[in-house]
Amino acid sequence: MSARSKLRLRDYIAGSARLVRTTNLIIVALTQYLTRILLIGPRENWREIVLDPYLFLLSLSTVCIAAAGYIINDYFDVKIDIVNKPERVVVGRYLKRRWAIGAHQILNVMGAVLGLAVSPYIFLINVFSITLLWFYSERFKRLPFIGNFIVSLLTAMTLLILTVHYPENRHLVFIYAVFSFFISLVREIVKDMEDIKGDQAHGCRTLPIIWGIPRTRNFLYIVLVLFIFALFAMARVLNNSLLVLLFILLLLPILYLAFQLSRADTRRDFRQVSSLCKIIMLLGLMTMIWA
Repeated sequence: MSARSKLRLRDYIAGSARLVRTTNLIIVALTQYLTRILLIGPRENWREIVLDPYLFLLSLSTVCIAAAGYIINDYFDVKIDIVNKPERVVVGRYLKRRWAIGAHQILNVMGAVLGLAVSPYIFLINVFSITLLWFYSERFKRLPFIGNFIVSLLTAMTLLILTVHYPENRHLVFIYAVFSFFISLVREIVKDMEDIKGDQAHGCRTLPIIWGIPRTRNFLYIVLVLFIFALFAMARVLNNSLLVLLFILLLLPILYLAFQLSRADTRRDFRQVSSLCKIIMLLGLMTMIWA
């Protein structure tokens, strides 16, 4: 095999891994396993939980559907991504469009079938998620707020779906699902602020485009206030003082996020705010250890 062929193969593999966001998929699977062990429990049975075939099938079905969602999202967004993130374009460069659609369909079928092997209810949720991801990528992503809401809802559902088969401590899982929803919502809107140039050039109607950056920023402040209020309200309803303390500690990075958002003006600034959302998401998930 020539050096050029080897380079092409390496680029193809790297491009495919980037297309399905391999790192994100690993994080999704780890989050589901940690939620099952730390929140649903019992923690002392962690070995049996790790080896639970139903948990493996459920998590794998989620990963397949998420990977398919990333593929179809990039498939529809090639022209926008050429403007916003040209270095990350995979479909049409390393992977032919028909191969991308084929991979998307295979992964969706796998996700649905694997979910059915666990429970008919998991199957229905997976089919709903597949449908929602298609319409998000094809249509809703370009509309104000509804696209952001769908992605955030699906992020929360990666945790909530566990409670369908493992109903113990579902109230605790629900709190972390709400946490995931809000921080994901903030990040999705910030990403729209970051990508406003490419989105505007291709007729998208995201919040930063129809409202402008200042008004969208004010809207995010309201979302952050609702976020904080929801977390503390639920922790108080559960009468969980330790959870209240953990959320108080999370206030510091959330307030820092609001401060950085107030100063953000350039595409690079908004990318840094988006990265900070990821860090807060990670910190929030880490509190599961003590919850």
